[in-house]
Amino acid sequence: MKTLYSFLQISRNMHQGNQTTITEFILLGLSNQAEHQNLLFVLFLGMYLVTVVGNGLIILAISLDTYLHTPMYLFLANLSFADISSISNSVPKMLVNIHTNSQSISYESCIAQMYFSIVLVVTDNLLLGTMAYDRFVAICHPLNYITLMRPRFCILLTVISWLLSNIIALTHTLLLIQLLFCDHNTLPHFFCDLAPLLKLSCSGTMINELVLFIVGLSVIIFPFALIFFSYVCIIRAVLRISSTQGKWKAFSTCGSHLTVVLLFYGTIVGVYFFPSSTHPEDTDKIGAVLFTVVTPMMNPFIYSLRNKDMKGALRKLINRKLSSL
Repeated sequence: MKTLYSFLQISRNMHQGNQTTITEFILLGLSNQAEHQNLLFVLFLGMYLVTVVGNGLIILAISLDTYLHTPMYLFLANLSFADISSISNSVPKMLVNIHTNSQSISYESCIAQMYFSIVLVVTDNLLLGTMAYDRFVAICHPLNYITLMRPRFCILLTVISWLLSNIIALTHTLLLIQLLFCDHNTLPHFFCDLAPLLKLSCSGTMINELVLFIVGLSVIIFPFALIFFSYVCIIRAVLRISSTQGKWKAFSTCGSHLTVVLLFYGTIVGVYFFPSSTHPEDTDKIGAVLFTVVTPMMNPFIYSLRNKDMKGALRKLINRKLSSL
């Protein structure tokens, strides 16, 4: 984080003479009505705590239960970590602003917040695609699963997901810090997102919008195509199973992942699929709340309620903690 701040400060100083003239942004949040602030504080604090505890328990359960040391749960642990990071990137600052009755965020902090929001959204996309491929191999090629999903290969897939997301975020950040921000520094949002920042710039954003569209389209299309192809093959393989119990057992291993996919893509497409100018501000904020707050909060419930192995691991973890008291 300090390295990123230093980089942003150096880049900003290089362009200070003709470029950035503001030192902070003003985050208007979700509502400008004073009577709503206490309710928003309690609501988002509750959702933040539930998300951190829920996803933290999933990571802890996977780490401590050797039975869950498989590719599927490696990807799930990374997804839970990304969810904790995603909500921690935006909600705590919003809670601080509500509590202190301050709406300001420094230029460097705003750009850093935008950078990590891109990293975590892209990582979620890539991990969901990777998890779909894992389910495809497990159901369609069960005899070759151990060979195809070797530990080193799974770790490589995970590293590539995080590395690629950082490259994409860095590309957007480097383009953004070249823009002029003149007199207007008010963001009608609860965190620094790329789309509203582009709207705020007083210089041409055509290249930024073009890159946002092309990269955003690619980040959505390729993982979604992998998910779609995987589930087409999975459904065909499941339908060839003769017994109803066998069909249910095979497909039930995909239920949690498929639910998360529908929840995630159902909320993100409307926010990042098209350039920012085509969306009303309220739609942007609602969509951002759904995929940065609601989806990370729901993932632990989806995986713990629909996954027998995860329920067993969480039960063991809770019993172990209770017995140690």
